[in-house]
Amino acid sequence: MAYEHLIDLNDLSVSKWNEIISLALKIKKNESVYSEACKNKILATLFYEPSTRTQMSFQTAMLRLGGQIIGFDNPQNSSVSKGENLTDTIRIVSGYADILAMRHPLEGAAKAAALYAECPVINAGDGGHLHPTQTLTDLVTLQSEKGSLSGLTVGLCGDLKYGRTVHSLIKALSMYPDNRFILISTKELSIPQYIKDWMNSHNCPYRECYSLAEAIPELDVLYMTRIQKERFASEEEYRQQKNVYILDMQKLFSAKQDLCILHPLPRVDEIDLNVDKDPRAMYFKQAVNGVYARMALIITLLNAREQTSLLSHHNPAVCCSNPKCITNHETYLEKSYKENGDLLVCEYCDERQLL
Repeated sequence: MAYEHLIDLNDLSVSKWNEIISLALKIKKNESVYSEACKNKILATLFYEPSTRTQMSFQTAMLRLGGQIIGFDNPQNSSVSKGENLTDTIRIVSGYADILAMRHPLEGAAKAAALYAECPVINAGDGGHLHPTQTLTDLVTLQSEKGSLSGLTVGLCGDLKYGRTVHSLIKALSMYPDNRFILISTKELSIPQYIKDWMNSHNCPYRECYSLAEAIPELDVLYMTRIQKERFASEEEYRQQKNVYILDMQKLFSAKQDLCILHPLPRVDEIDLNVDKDPRAMYFKQAVNGVYARMALIITLLNAREQTSLLSHHNPAVCCSNPKCITNHETYLEKSYKENGDLLVCEYCDERQLL
């Protein structure tokens, strides 16, 4: 049996994204029509990292579609605590479920899971790498609020280095015409090179900027992000970065009246609570739209019968240089790299290293 997975949103065509977005907006408009779309189907949610919105959004989506849910939200309550490897867990659970959503702290883990699953796999976040269902949520929200996914000036502010939501959104919006990005971060939290390479290869203009106040008048969309404490090696490094960017009403005075403010949530201090009252604040609507986006995605993947191409360039002699890559922890996994000039690019986590 061939399955279509969602590991990276760019595994699917733009026309497929548009179909899913359109379906999500139809569900939002008339949810009752889809109340038995997944009757007798089971979603397994395997969350190796803490989550509130993403996990509950998946669970709500499946329940509203008439399906059922199984899974865990703490690996210490599963056989993982006994030393079970990822692929054995996936083989077992995919035999119980019809579709699987997984969040994992290691980059490339979702792709590794899809290699062994007997059902479609959805990447619900893999380390600081990708978060494609959040991006679907963002696209549904932008389509609903702005009426288009093209011709936008998008500011992304905060943790651009580890922010998987940022990486996924840039990759997605680069596929639509006439979008440009302003990347607002400290030097320490700047966007990874592989995302710059992606924008360059798609002729997508961008510039890096250290000042939110300087950039905000230009923006159609402002995507705020949390400085992620869990991604830092030390408490001191985190404290140096955490309060650099704060969106408040004073900064919004110079913003466009139709600015769309997004945030993947949870927030800490990066958006002042007074901003919540501003009609340009869309992040709570965005969270609700995540249910509709995931409902549409679950329906689409369960009805699909196309094989997602997972690995194509095997190279067992090379080890990935990213210590957080799943292949450096589950060492039995087949190594696979693509060549990009004089670089090897890991097909699990996108880490680049010299040939």
